[in-house]
Amino acid sequence: MDSIIVTGNGPLKGQIPIAGAKNACLTLMPATLLSEEPLTLTNAPRLSDIKTMTTLLQSLGAEVSQLQDGQVLVMSSHALDNHVADYDIVRKMRASILVLGPMLARDGHAVVSLPGGCAIGARPVDLHLKALEAMGAELELKDGYVHARAPGGLRGGVVDFPIVSVGATENALMAATLAKGTTVLKNAAREPEIVDLAQCLRRMGAQIEGEGTHTITIQGVDRLGGATHPVVTDRIELGTYMLAPAICGGEVELLGGRIDLVGAFCEKLDAAGVSVEETAKGLKVSRQNGRVRAVDVVTEPFPGFPTDLQAQMMALMCTAEGTSVLEERIFENRFMHAPELIRMGANIEVHGGVATVTGVDRLKGAPVMATDLRASVSLILAGLAAEGETIVNRVYHLDRGYEHVVRKLEGVGAKIERVSDR
Repeated sequence: MDSIIVTGNGPLKGQIPIAGAKNACLTLMPATLLSEEPLTLTNAPRLSDIKTMTTLLQSLGAEVSQLQDGQVLVMSSHALDNHVADYDIVRKMRASILVLGPMLARDGHAVVSLPGGCAIGARPVDLHLKALEAMGAELELKDGYVHARAPGGLRGGVVDFPIVSVGATENALMAATLAKGTTVLKNAAREPEIVDLAQCLRRMGAQIEGEGTHTITIQGVDRLGGATHPVVTDRIELGTYMLAPAICGGEVELLGGRIDLVGAFCEKLDAAGVSVEETAKGLKVSRQNGRVRAVDVVTEPFPGFPTDLQAQMMALMCTAEGTSVLEERIFENRFMHAPELIRMGANIEVHGGVATVTGVDRLKGAPVMATDLRASVSLILAGLAAEGETIVNRVYHLDRGYEHVVRKLEGVGAKIERVSDR
């Protein structure tokens, strides 16, 4: 099993290219099920989760080709011959539930395995199902599968989400494009990935208004066509690499970075004393002298502070001047990285969904274990600023969400390597 070894090596300098968004691409790929014509995605990230979604789509009869070393995905669902999303595939990735809405909308029936639990919380799919029921779907839960039918096709309706859910908004949005009549999604998620999906669907011929707000209106159409669409920049990868120079000093330019994708995060960096500037190619982040200042963080749906940057921000706060309070409001069980940071000398106390971090002068390298995707990269960031050698084990989590971590950090001067069977 692979490990990553990080040795603190001083300030960083250079450029890091930011990939297309994993969460956006995983949402865009099932959109191919809505049309018999090809859907082409450019700027696709090369990640294990993308391979899993590819396998799922192919199991349904879709054709998926990778061009330009995997950065272009060409998909066609002209000959779907299976409407059962099998547990053996779905269990590997919760985004698999996003094939439910498109298959049901296009062909009037689908059988999709329940995804099961998750290391960072239960993340139930009931909001997905209630949204489809509001559009006339007939649903039955049987033997761990959702059996969905809409014999006469889905029909427009009002979906009022009790809480903001990105995945449920995405599933409902795709399904509504082929529903008869008008569908209104209230209390919809506002994430950039939702906006990106709506833009792609519109290129395919969908009639959508209001994406990026809490009310999205969709006028159903009879059919959707093909399209070519660029995947939006990955705001979580962007924020992660912005923290690298913030943690160990230096100046790094993030190619393709956009402030509108990470506004709330940038506000916290500014409050901590980290400089963020827009450039012709992206964003430049720098920290020249002294420790950063402690800042409090509360995770919230977009445009608030992203839950997927909470672990990385905690790594920065471990050596900040003062005490910071990080409150996790999106997912339970999302402080599993805290005990590993404590092994490196961090001063962290966790009580339920609140972590209190009192900054120390310096972290010290230690063997640590990654527990999930974002936790794994937070430990790598901590290792960049620690004394000595940090060995991060179980880094297979990284491959789900970050391409070429070692290469990108080496390119700006980090001392980092990936090894096998250590």
